[in-house]
Amino acid sequence: MSFDQQIEDFLASDPFAVVGASPNRAKYGNKVLRAYLQNQRNAYPVHPTANVIENQKVFPNLAALPESVHGVSVVTPPHVTEQVVEQVGQMGIGHLWLQPGAESARAIERSKQLGINIIAGGPCLLVVLGYRDSL
Repeated sequence: MSFDQQIEDFLASDPFAVVGASPNRAKYGNKVLRAYLQNQRNAYPVHPTANVIENQKVFPNLAALPESVHGVSVVTPPHVTEQVVEQVGQMGIGHLWLQPGAESARAIERSKQLGINIIAGGPCLLVVLGYRDSL
């Protein structure tokens, strides 16, 4: 499958989850969430301790989400990403986008073993969705 097709499949349906969402607007975990919101996409922020990010209720992990999601954007350190990949596989989520800095060879290989459409090492979601850093 081509990279463009992988991205198209990832973005084909809502909702999404942003694992590593941040209340700090300067961090990429916040910008990725805002990119979805700016494009009128449904996205759930996932953070272990935050309660609200960008006026959205935050969930402590993927298992706590109120519904299953089509895809997960990951903005975490690589060792955390590897744990997220396992959760995504257990939950049967078919699409995963590792944002730059979240990737690890182990996470990518495991995603492929689990049959997950994995996007890594390419463009950031911010570029693809045309993120605007607005106040």
